[in-house]
Amino acid sequence: MVGTAIVKFEWIGYAVALALTLAVFKVYRGFPRKVLKPDVFQEFQLKEKTELNHNTAIYRFALPGENDILGLPIGQHVSIAATIDGKEIARSYTPISSDLNKGYFELLIKSYPTGNISKYIANLKIGQTIKVKGPKGHFKYSSGLVKHFGMIAGGTGITPMLQIIKAILRNGDDRTVCDLIFANVNEDDILLREDLDELAESEKERLRVHYVLNNAPEGWNGGVGFVTADMIKAWCPAPAPDVKILICGPPPMVSAMKNHCKALGYEPAKPVSKLDHQVFCF
Repeated sequence: MVGTAIVKFEWIGYAVALALTLAVFKVYRGFPRKVLKPDVFQEFQLKEKTELNHNTAIYRFALPGENDILGLPIGQHVSIAATIDGKEIARSYTPISSDLNKGYFELLIKSYPTGNISKYIANLKIGQTIKVKGPKGHFKYSSGLVKHFGMIAGGTGITPMLQIIKAILRNGDDRTVCDLIFANVNEDDILLREDLDELAESEKERLRVHYVLNNAPEGWNGGVGFVTADMIKAWCPAPAPDVKILICGPPPMVSAMKNHCKALGYEPAKPVSKLDHQVFCF
């Protein structure tokens, strides 16, 4: 009887230990796992493609597990690489998704005639893969970083701005204000306009969007032409210690915006932007 009791006691101990192990495994499995590696390219499979216009689409890539996340800080980007004509070429992109999205990430990409990586991705079939590593970048948003952002974006340069805007607006305690100047050639080129308008309508105190078009249609009530110093002065916060200007767009536009900001009294943009700089270029 004593021997039987000891055996039963031992088996009860094993059963309890096994149950605890399984419980811990189930709990752990439910936690998001960060997938990105800063020094190692990993392959991710194209899951969906949503075309926005003739040369721009949103690409959704699957992560290994349904609870996995990229692990990308707000304001940072990833490096995407592909072997093209025998050479590995890499470019940086900011996902429009966030770590709230489990099991996948999304990229907004415009295909340019001379853009090797953008054309490569545009030609991907569902199930094919891209190589990704990260995080990259010197900007990392945290609540209360500044009181007021002035954002100037051109074309797909909207992606880091949208990521930061969404992070601010989904935090009810974050009272940071964003004034976004979004420049495009034609009205049809305005990417994610519906999303931006909905956000601006629901958060009027924290977000204002100012559209600028090179080719404005009749009746257009936004800005016309290139973004000017006068537009920045009218729509963005004046230089102050608790103000930051964010710029992202084609290189000629970024260069012009740096000059405008300097002329308006903001601290001159540095060749490589850092988080503590007043004018930050992605």
